[in-house]
Amino acid sequence: MDIEKVLLMAIMHQQDREEQFYDSLQELEALVKTAQGVVIDKIVQKRPSPHRRYYVGEGKLEVMKAIIVEKEIELVIANEELSGGQARSLQEELDIRVIDRSQLILDIFAARARTKEGKLQVELAQYTYVLPRLHGQGAALSRLGGGIGTRGPGETKLETDRRHIRNRMDDIKRRLKQVVNQREQYRENRRRQQLFQVAVVGYTNAGKSTLFNNLSKSDSFQEDQLFATLDPLSRKMKLPSHFEVLLTDTVGFIQDLPTALIAAFRSTLEEVREADLILHVIDAAASNRDKQERTVYHLLQELEADDIPVLTIYNKKDLIDEEHFVPSSYPYVLISALEDNSIHTVKQETERLMKEQWQHYRGFIPEENARKLAKIRQHTILDKEEYHESKEGYYVNGYVDPQHPIMREIKEFQQE
Repeated sequence: MDIEKVLLMAIMHQQDREEQFYDSLQELEALVKTAQGVVIDKIVQKRPSPHRRYYVGEGKLEVMKAIIVEKEIELVIANEELSGGQARSLQEELDIRVIDRSQLILDIFAARARTKEGKLQVELAQYTYVLPRLHGQGAALSRLGGGIGTRGPGETKLETDRRHIRNRMDDIKRRLKQVVNQREQYRENRRRQQLFQVAVVGYTNAGKSTLFNNLSKSDSFQEDQLFATLDPLSRKMKLPSHFEVLLTDTVGFIQDLPTALIAAFRSTLEEVREADLILHVIDAAASNRDKQERTVYHLLQELEADDIPVLTIYNKKDLIDEEHFVPSSYPYVLISALEDNSIHTVKQETERLMKEQWQHYRGFIPEENARKLAKIRQHTILDKEEYHESKEGYYVNGYVDPQHPIMREIKEFQQE
């Protein structure tokens, strides 16, 4: 796909803090890069509220027309959601495609979805977004051709009437319901196996997938792009005690994520709700680190996952001055996801937090109960195991999930 030349437009409202406003604009630029576009210029206007018809004022509209001709701009992107009327008026005046931040994010998701479920969820989110804005949209798309903001359902589908789109949405919802039921069965199997589940969450591009890969030694897609991971991925992770947990990578969170997208991806994000521990990865070098952190906590609250224990992982320590670093959340570790020492630190801290949640045990297992010992090695964090020849058995101590069925067997040999 050819790199498209993009003009950004944004309104700074009176209540906006200048630093946060420009952080948001920088993030929009990173989204454009992820969507295979290049930002050629930006139009920023201070207004109490957007222009009802054109989003920006008519004076700025004339400036934009000149920039579009002079710099051969192919696409205009607004930093906040446009109404259907605003998008149509702008396209008529500028004679090129105009989309908004939400459409751009949906477009990236459409390009990144790999699994059948992911593709269905994105398509549903795009239809949900486009349905109230449908009037005149099909004609505009036909005239202006493809490019950023047109991936997913496609032009011909958007030109069909509302009834067909609603039928398609109902069909997607039915198919997604089947996938959700399958996912629930997988979860139920994991619950039966009593696997300890760790979810990796974080703002997009914080380094989640790099950390996930190095913790689990897997090769999931990692790249310095927003939303590099879209479909949830689970792998086993071995802790320093050799105890194995299930590690799940999730889609990156972002401020102003389209509501339709949160709704569509709810079943995927619900993986987080099943977790026993959350690893919250934060880009320690991000200029708006605190805001990114708050965005993730807000979304965890929406998912009703805010009561799960969290280990905060400040990543990219090589890009900051460690001496002056002040964390906002505890417990935390400051790491570089590319360093082996850091990976070991995360595993150690994960194990420490598990021990805090679990119950300590110690006892003696006779040699003839070796099968029981094998189960204890598999299902508990075994801190110490010593064979005593004179007693013909093993002294053990460690930590166990008090809800795990193996607790019954531990009680048989447990010593005070």
